[in-house]
Amino acid sequence: MKLHTIKYTSCFALVAVLLTTVGCKKEFTDPNNAAADRITSAAGLTGVAIGVQRAYSAGRASSLYNLITTDGFLTRQLNIINQGNTAEYQFFLGGDRVDPTNTMVLSFWTNSNKVIYDANIVLNYAPELGDKNYASGLIAYASIFKALAIANMSMFWEQVPDTTGVGLQAGFVANTEGFNRALNVVNNALATVNANAISPSFLSNIPAGIDIVNTLQALRARYSLFTGNYAQALAAANAVDLTKKSTLNFDLVTLNPIFETATSTNNVYQPIDSTMGLPQSLEPNLADKRVPFYIAINATTAPRYRISGFGATSTMAIPVYLPGEMILTKAEAYARQSNLPDAVVELNKVLTKQPANDPFGVGAGLLPYTGAITQAAILEEIYRQRAIELYMSGLRLIDNRRFNRPVSERKRSYLPYPFQEHDNNPNTPTDPSF
Repeated sequence: MKLHTIKYTSCFALVAVLLTTVGCKKEFTDPNNAAADRITSAAGLTGVAIGVQRAYSAGRASSLYNLITTDGFLTRQLNIINQGNTAEYQFFLGGDRVDPTNTMVLSFWTNSNKVIYDANIVLNYAPELGDKNYASGLIAYASIFKALAIANMSMFWEQVPDTTGVGLQAGFVANTEGFNRALNVVNNALATVNANAISPSFLSNIPAGIDIVNTLQALRARYSLFTGNYAQALAAANAVDLTKKSTLNFDLVTLNPIFETATSTNNVYQPIDSTMGLPQSLEPNLADKRVPFYIAINATTAPRYRISGFGATSTMAIPVYLPGEMILTKAEAYARQSNLPDAVVELNKVLTKQPANDPFGVGAGLLPYTGAITQAAILEEIYRQRAIELYMSGLRLIDNRRFNRPVSERKRSYLPYPFQEHDNNPNTPTDPSF
């Protein structure tokens, strides 16, 4: 029997509890009080690790739903359909309407901290296992979700909890340090895998979808870009096999969270329109094949613009990264290092890519770049292509800030800290004004 049949309620049922947990204490109670030797066995740690993925990706309280939805509203990609969905409506309004009482702010914050906490259980105990190849798989797999959670918080909050301490009430570090810590998690995982290859038995005991090594390299590329280490971003992006997929998979029991909440009900949000929320100067070309991939048109019934792409069906898998992101990472790394000819070569790979030549069917099918060969012009085109290629991926707000886009293109720069954190953790920073 495969190990992934183990019940993981001990590490996922905490989500409901966490919504009422006070402060960022970094200590969560196992409601099943499982014996330590059971949790720290290979089977127990595998169950915890599977629960980490589920906590990250399943349901409206998940990091995945909050990442895509929060980013989509704050960067004008999404339109509210029913104002009765108060948390989403506040994000649609933006500005000071998004306050510390917003329930999505709380669930995003809480879920991210839970993912980090549960991943740390795996990372703390897996090295003690006798089977180092199985342990390598556990460490690499859990590291993916820990790094994602740390970086997600760093994308949306100015400061993030300092999880290196052992005290009940966490201190905080700058979000730039958060990205560095996410990178450290990824780099440690890659070093572990290089020392001890992941055993096939581990891979057979976790849900299908995640390509562990390619994902670690993709995250290394992403977070190196965010920290300004362009040579490292380029090297990591080059190490990713762009012919392979890495996805968070769903089924008829655990539904795609975007479909479950927004697409199927048509009662929460939908795409703003075919501009994808971009200003007029950066709007997609009318011939761009990525627009109909991501946005469906209903000509007879409102709303006209509907979610498609990776939220189209209940079992649609959501990529952890797209091949196009890695290509555009290379383009940006070259451009920021003033290697403009190679930047244009990579940019053109995205512009001219046909849907049939992309593992996910994401392709623009356009002509090559014909704009000015200046760093500023090429970087602007890279931003535009990232916004289109990575629509509803959760990455536009960080890009909007990184590329120094006008503040008018976003509805907030950073989120406030949840009121529970303010009330129970004296180390909580002052909320940003915007």
